[in-house]
Amino acid sequence: MPSASALRKQIELSLERHFPAALTPQPRTFRDNAPTGIPQIDALLNGGLPVGAISELTGPESSGRTSLALAFLAELTREPRVCAWVDASDAFDAESAAAAGLSLGQLLWVRCKPRIRIARTDTRLSSFRPNAPAPSLQTLDQALRATDLLLQAGGFSALVLDLASTPPEHGYRIPLATWFRFRQAADRTRCSLLVLAPRPFAQSSAALVLECSPVSAHTTGATVLNGFSYQVLTGRERFAPPQNPAQSLAKTPARPLSPSRPLTPTLVTARKPPLSTWSANASWANVSNKESA
Repeated sequence: MPSASALRKQIELSLERHFPAALTPQPRTFRDNAPTGIPQIDALLNGGLPVGAISELTGPESSGRTSLALAFLAELTREPRVCAWVDASDAFDAESAAAAGLSLGQLLWVRCKPRIRIARTDTRLSSFRPNAPAPSLQTLDQALRATDLLLQAGGFSALVLDLASTPPEHGYRIPLATWFRFRQAADRTRCSLLVLAPRPFAQSSAALVLECSPVSAHTTGATVLNGFSYQVLTGRERFAPPQNPAQSLAKTPARPLSPSRPLTPTLVTARKPPLSTWSANASWANVSNKESA
């Protein structure tokens, strides 16, 4: 009886005209990265966010998701390049974006608002239909349609899909086919798609998932707020360079994060900095990465 390796080779030889690597997986490819403008984050991600792929910035409110996205767009608009921000909750603050260094002249801002359906009865206006979609679902649908149109059109170096205020139960209802279409369009147009959300929604279509967490607020006295400190953990990094086996043996399991104590990194490798601090209006502290499940 032929061995398993002989059978494998025979099958691949018979299918090589149609499937050159029927049983042998293709080697993992590497993508170009675009710097975020934050040296510590760029060092953590080996250069920045992937180009032509989906990156998810997740976390609770005031966790640094928007600050990181603004820093990334500010770095791109300095070149200058055209970017877009699809705002599902109409919460984008143009003044804060300009203060972060983003050139508003290079930014397309898509504001999504709920459509209230009204009907005229005699001389009074009745409320919208009881079976009409909720406002949050209406704006989510608008945001997804706008993102699809902009990705298919091309010409944008980066596009931010801001779903930060979208309830997780609504975000989980986004079909996987939608995320797959976004991934294909981003790869074709070389557009970096950033998704701001409380939880990871894109699942396997995301090339990178960053989990942002607040650490502390910096104040002067009791009334002056100077900035914040954040922690960033990598939940998934599909295009990360392969690690040295000797470095993998040196890893220590990441402890569960507890909100009652300061967030400190426990995963240490020779490839990525175990501890970094970025000081500005908002600061990033305790930058590390963790194993994905």
